[in-house]
Amino acid sequence: MVSYPSFHYRQNLLCCEGVPVPRITRETGTPAYVYSASAMESAYRRLHSALEGVPHKICYSVKSNSNQSVLRLFARLGAGFDVVSGGELYRLRRIGVGGERIVFSGVGKTPEEIIEALRHRVLLLNVESEAELEEVARQARRLRIRARVGIRVNPDVEATTHPHISTGTRAHKFGIPWQAVPRICQAISGNRWIRPCGLSFHIGSQILALDPFRRALRRMRALFEELCPGAFSLQYLDVGGGLGIPYGSEKPPAIEAYARVLREGLAGIGCLLLLEPGRILVGPAGILVTSALLTKENQGKRFVVVDAGMNDFLRPALYGVPHRILPVRRSRRQARRQEGKLASDAEVVGPVCETGDSFGTHRVGRLRPGDLLAIADTGAYGFCFSSNYNSRLRPVEVLVEGRRFRRIRRRESREDLIRGES
Repeated sequence: MVSYPSFHYRQNLLCCEGVPVPRITRETGTPAYVYSASAMESAYRRLHSALEGVPHKICYSVKSNSNQSVLRLFARLGAGFDVVSGGELYRLRRIGVGGERIVFSGVGKTPEEIIEALRHRVLLLNVESEAELEEVARQARRLRIRARVGIRVNPDVEATTHPHISTGTRAHKFGIPWQAVPRICQAISGNRWIRPCGLSFHIGSQILALDPFRRALRRMRALFEELCPGAFSLQYLDVGGGLGIPYGSEKPPAIEAYARVLREGLAGIGCLLLLEPGRILVGPAGILVTSALLTKENQGKRFVVVDAGMNDFLRPALYGVPHRILPVRRSRRQARRQEGKLASDAEVVGPVCETGDSFGTHRVGRLRPGDLLAIADTGAYGFCFSSNYNSRLRPVEVLVEGRRFRRIRRRESREDLIRGES
């Protein structure tokens, strides 16, 4: 099944909110990313409601889906934003988001990005090393702007997730070892250009259990209480993001259970809680619609070749995890069968010249050229991972709002492929 009621079948035709998916693709073609505005809004409001009574700010993780229409949607809801590059900060500036709503993270900020963040007066500039702290102090002194700094702590807590998206142990490049934080904070306490405002941590992404969050919170709470009160008056504790979503058979904790862990772990600490969710807000709110090109068999193995490739959607090839694939127009027999059930029916593959260009083995039934399939839960880390590999054009993006839809990014042209080249 699809994760949000915004995607549903009506007379065996897949719809996004009030719009049948074929109506969209008749105008846009395929491949096409299709997003539900109501799914994003519902997820945001659900998390916000689960934290009612806890002083908090939800800072949407821009890297998960950075389309400006998506950013405007969260800005209208009152969200803050987490950015990890000057380009992401630029996107927010273009839509009028003030620095007081922005947390700037990232392990390798350039001097130019630090300057841009300081000039935009971001809420927190999360530093991840002593060397970066020295650079922030140097640029703040040169600009005569007092930097509002958060210390990103590496709590050395293992999160059970894919190794490429685990970020919170000593083996990872992220953050400052938790044991070193008091010494570093003491060293900067007399620097007039650095204002320590908070602590930050992020232990990984697509986390499917609550215990890693509990362990990280215990360590961070102890560190926060060691530093405050005293020479510091820290205002913020940034707990990052990382809660997973069900791509297949996974059973991640509910948003409410996650919020309860945060409530219990930070009770009475006296700070403003910052969160940086991305996947849980936009992942289930998107599908990638693709057309079948042909079917073929190689010595008994069946393949369905579609017009979307790993350049359009990289996650299955990058992490080795298939997403559910749904027929846009399903038969009565498919309607009676459990949706998304994996079976040794056909491997769905793209046209890119890589063996890894595969969306996994699925039960997709008999398909004719032009039949539509929807790859589910692609709203996060979908388009933002796309590329022009094999000189392929990146897909169109569409936002559905009730019974209306609009392009929020046009499909690239061949002229776009060579723009900037000589």
